[in-house]
Amino acid sequence: MSETNPPVTPDDLPVKAAYQAPESPLPKSGESATGPADSRIPALVEHNDGLPQHFRRVVSFHPRGGRLNPVQRRAWDAHAAEWDVSVEPADLGSIEPFDATAVFGREAPLVLEIGSGMGESTAAMAANRPDVNLLAVEVYKPGVAQTFHHLEKAGVENVRVMRGDAVEILTALIPEKSLSEVWLFFPDPWPKARHLKRRLVNPEFVELVASRLKKGGIFRLGTDWEHYAEQMLAVCSSSPSLKNVHTGWAPRPDFRPKTRFERRGITAGREIFDLEFVKRKSAAPE
Repeated sequence: MSETNPPVTPDDLPVKAAYQAPESPLPKSGESATGPADSRIPALVEHNDGLPQHFRRVVSFHPRGGRLNPVQRRAWDAHAAEWDVSVEPADLGSIEPFDATAVFGREAPLVLEIGSGMGESTAAMAANRPDVNLLAVEVYKPGVAQTFHHLEKAGVENVRVMRGDAVEILTALIPEKSLSEVWLFFPDPWPKARHLKRRLVNPEFVELVASRLKKGGIFRLGTDWEHYAEQMLAVCSSSPSLKNVHTGWAPRPDFRPKTRFERRGITAGREIFDLEFVKRKSAAPE
């Protein structure tokens, strides 16, 4: 984008879906992908953790309602056929891994955003990064529909949205070494001590992300909760597949608008922490 054009910024960013850590090892892309999760989204992964398949596991979201308001309904009806690339459970037995070139209709670096929420920030970031194909993952249909609305308003064409749990999508649909970047901005911090195990960023999740990144690919994270930021830094630094691009915290990405989360954090006196890790070109065999 021309240097004379200022970065696109949203007026506001509604609250994103929450994120929780997986509790078991995850199969590689292409393995069996069946098994129940939340009844309102595709169940992509067959769990092999010794628990009954119907047992409710930790997932990357909070259950919420799915009704569309008139704006969302209009956006859904107008754009879902083109921009919604979600996978139905009935198709999982025969579906191929995600083919970004076919889906986007062009060759470009593939970026995965985990938790696009209502999509205002997603549309702004996509407008500021027209060079990438952005796959936004969001579990709630109203969020997906609202994202379509913001994409239409911004005139953005380089975004597709997939509805489902990000961990299951990474596991079952995203090929290894296919992503140029993964964005995880302001996941649920789960600040209470008894809930810390629900945080998404743990060693298993980080290795899953690393396995999907190309060599030299970037994992970007952001939070306004210091304790979670320290956990992110420690877990990512411990990964044999990743290297911190900076000494400690990273500068705020210039393509990311100042979101509601950042404004809330600053108002509450909290610091914003960003991290940027690169996949090592000489990583251990995957």
